Amino acid sequence: MSDDGSANPHWYDDDAGPVVRPYAMTRGRTAGAARHQLDLIALVVPEPAADDAEADQTLSPEHVDIIDLCLDAPQSVAELASSLDLPLGVVRVLIGDLVEDELVHVTRPVPPAELPDESILRDVITGLRAL
Repeated sequence: MSDDGSANPHWYDDDAGPVVRPYAMTRGRTAGAARHQLDLIALVVPEPAADDAEADQTLSPEHVDIIDLCLDAPQSVAELASSLDLPLGVVRVLIGDLVEDELVHVTRPVPPAELPDESILRDVITGLRAL
């Protein structure tokens, strides 16, 4: 029974509107379709096919929101989660779906082990100055 005595339970807050559980947005999945490992600082960049995402009836409103946020400038996974006010795990699953559908691609940061050593760069600069 709900507060007003009716048999239909009241599943939402009057001020907030209907509540959609995170597992409903991801259809119960905890990993994206492509099983991508997405860092917090990985950048999400829309593909040309994403220009008319709102016309794609297979995309959820959250998928469209992610694409819309990335159209102006690439967004990090953390920025998207914050802007959408969604849990990080949900955003990772949704981004994985978009990658699988080839609507966005993810640019991963360069691992620190692959960055050149600072001393090597100083030696190169010194060598160039000596020329």
